[in-house]
Amino acid sequence: MRWWLALVASTATAACSSASPTPPEAAATAASATPSASASSATGPQLEPLPKTLARGDGSAVDDKLKQGDDHYLAERWSEAVRAYAAASELAPDDPAPYVGFARARLAQAGVPEGVNSAPDDPVARDAANKLQRAAALGADHAPAQLELGRVMLVLGRIADALPPLERAARLAPGDPEAHSALGIAQLLSRQPDAAIVSLQRAAQMDGQNADRQVNLGTALLQAGRPSDAIIAYERAVAIAPEVARYRNNLGTAYLQQGDVSSARPHLAKAVELDPTAASYRNNLGFAHHLLGERDEAIAAYEKALELDPKLASAWINLGNAHAQSGHADRARQAYAKAKAIDPDDPRVDAVVKELDELERSGTHPTPTP
Repeated sequence: MRWWLALVASTATAACSSASPTPPEAAATAASATPSASASSATGPQLEPLPKTLARGDGSAVDDKLKQGDDHYLAERWSEAVRAYAAASELAPDDPAPYVGFARARLAQAGVPEGVNSAPDDPVARDAANKLQRAAALGADHAPAQLELGRVMLVLGRIADALPPLERAARLAPGDPEAHSALGIAQLLSRQPDAAIVSLQRAAQMDGQNADRQVNLGTALLQAGRPSDAIIAYERAVAIAPEVARYRNNLGTAYLQQGDVSSARPHLAKAVELDPTAASYRNNLGFAHHLLGERDEAIAAYEKALELDPKLASAWINLGNAHAQSGHADRARQAYAKAKAIDPDDPRVDAVVKELDELERSGTHPTPTP
């Protein structure tokens, strides 16, 4: 069932310098989430989340159609849900609920992806936004209308337009974890890290059955430069769902940022085992091998990453660094040239090439690590 967005720290993408490795960056993206087992519990009184249904139980003809739409929606019979909600809107054109249901069901029917900026030009998403803007205007105090409007604005990549309705949704439904989670994502993408951490912490506390709530919180903490706290959140996610590759990758990335490479490596290796087709996971594992001085293993991981994704610039930089440290300057330059062709403006490429130039001018070569 479509219901929530999740923000994930997906890949470690920075390259290590041939002289002094630097920690990886975490890239924030969004993905759909799946619920799992328990995590942290909330402190204080527990508030009720928004219902996933729109019928109010008042026995009216409109409510009967809303109930039909809800039943079809929950059963993932999208076409029937669309028809039922459309019929409800014809009966009550000034009621926001039918528009919310129609938009939800139509998005699901069309398979519109749920990630942030995942469908900026999708006509179904844009039509849903129009419907939800009408719903939000009709019901300023209708929390589902505000929440769904904010969510579809995130899907369209309109972050600034997502913030106001999501702020209203969180105020109107203080016990709904998705309202706080979606708001936290919008806040993080709007460069409000402190506010994002508060919102995502609240969502994670409220929804102990959802590992992605922990991942969202971990991502915000990692981007705020708090890897130790991020590790705690990511460890909760891994405890809930140990077989999800990106959770393992995120945890490994956080350990790398903390400088604990030995703890990072097994999680990054598990991520590769769980998803051997993810080039970024191979690159991250290679990065850990590289930092541990396991140069052959690092080169093998980088090369495999580049087989999977020849346009992964960070893997080319890392491969060049590994060759430079092995005393193979020509191979290093070839790898750096590949990275430069992919992203001519990447400052990391210029930095490592400059360093290699200086070493060669001095008549020395990078000393291979043991």
